[in-house]
Amino acid sequence: FFRVDGICEAFNMVQRLTFRRRCTYNTKSNQQRISKTPGGRLVYLHKKKAGSIPKCGDCKEKLHGITPARPKQLMSMSKRQKHVTRTYGGSRCHKCVRSRIVRAFLIEEQKIVVRVLKAQEANKK
Repeated sequence: FFRVDGICEAFNMVQRLTFRRRCTYNTKSNQQRISKTPGGRLVYLHKKKAGSIPKCGDCKEKLHGITPARPKQLMSMSKRQKHVTRTYGGSRCHKCVRSRIVRAFLIEEQKIVVRVLKAQEANKK
């Protein structure tokens, strides 16, 4: 109880929380949340770092259909969660794959056109 000008007021003490690991600095790897135990105590629970969403190597766009995870979790995940069943699946986005295929096709077509023109010139001579 706390006495102010003859009036009695009750106030609850706030429970102090202590870190559960040795690191005492507010770093990215030392983030925590408060949790109440079944015994009514308040304790810190350390949060895990969030996994980053993979990005396309060409245009840096986020890749769809791939689970964001930390490197250690990626090792234990199955292959279907880490890539898409397509050429350049977990590495490039669909737009970049399409542009690569079209570019390769056009380059091959250009080579054929050059060959045909050379053959026509050879026939004229």
